[in-house]
Amino acid sequence: MSRKEAYAPPTLPTGGSAFGPSSSGDAASGPITQYLCGDCNSKVQLKKGDPIRCKECGHRVLYKERTKRMVQFEAR
Repeated sequence: MSRKEAYAPPTLPTGGSAFGPSSSGDAASGPITQYLCGDCNSKVQLKKGDPIRCKECGHRVLYKERTKRMVQFEAR
């Protein structure tokens, strides 16, 4: 029988991250995404890790805005 090696998790180089060199916190916050509140219909900008809650009224149902890019599907 063949002998398998033990799993060793990958290590990160010091001073950076898995996605490139470290910067001043901008990469950790992530991109900002626009949402619409389901109650007061105000625009809400959220980043990764932000609580899912409207900043105006506190409502917790948010809808993602539709993309401006044209989306076309092919029907059979």
